[in-house]
Amino acid sequence: MPELNLVLLGPPGSGKGTQGERLQEDLRLPYYATGDILRGAVREGTELGRTAKEYMDRGDLVPDEVIVGVIAERIDSPEARDGFILDGFPRTMPQAEALDAKLDDLERAVTAVLLIDVSDDEVVRRLGGRRTCEENGHVFHVEFNPPGSEGVCDIDGSPLIVRDDDKPEVIRKRLETYHAKTEPLVDYYDQRSVLRRIDGTGAPDDVTEEIRRTLATMRLEQDETV
Repeated sequence: MPELNLVLLGPPGSGKGTQGERLQEDLRLPYYATGDILRGAVREGTELGRTAKEYMDRGDLVPDEVIVGVIAERIDSPEARDGFILDGFPRTMPQAEALDAKLDDLERAVTAVLLIDVSDDEVVRRLGGRRTCEENGHVFHVEFNPPGSEGVCDIDGSPLIVRDDDKPEVIRKRLETYHAKTEPLVDYYDQRSVLRRIDGTGAPDDVTEEIRRTLATMRLEQDETV
């Protein structure tokens, strides 16, 4: 296929970040994680960061006008000429329509939307146990990847904290927001025949292999139609 424009879809805590980074290594495509972009702006104290922080701390989605421009700029950059991987965008129907409009302007289209599917209970289990290095953002988990010393980052010795958006009440709000505003994108992309469902409940390596098989099948289907 001439270019590969991928969208990672799924609830918070489904493993989109892990799989996005692995896809970046496999495909040598730019990986745009909107959460990382926004959190970087928060750390730097930019105008975007200050605006976004108010929403993120409540578990709400950052308004479209704040994020759409950032993503449009990146997918129109030379590094994304052969494709890109989007994680955390689009999250709403207006964002999906804005993405389609931008790609139409560029005479491009979304190649596939990879839905990494996990239950709400699994999301709470994963996110509720996450601990983040205060200094450099290294991530640990009390169950899956505990630090050597409780509350201390193994890498740089900084305190480990529970991010505001990993607190139980915010996790529940994030899930409510996902089901209300992001889940409708499943039907939206399914109707366009670009949705691919991935079982996200297994180990990360198993999820990666399923994604690789899915993309390989897409390439074969593409070759048969040429």
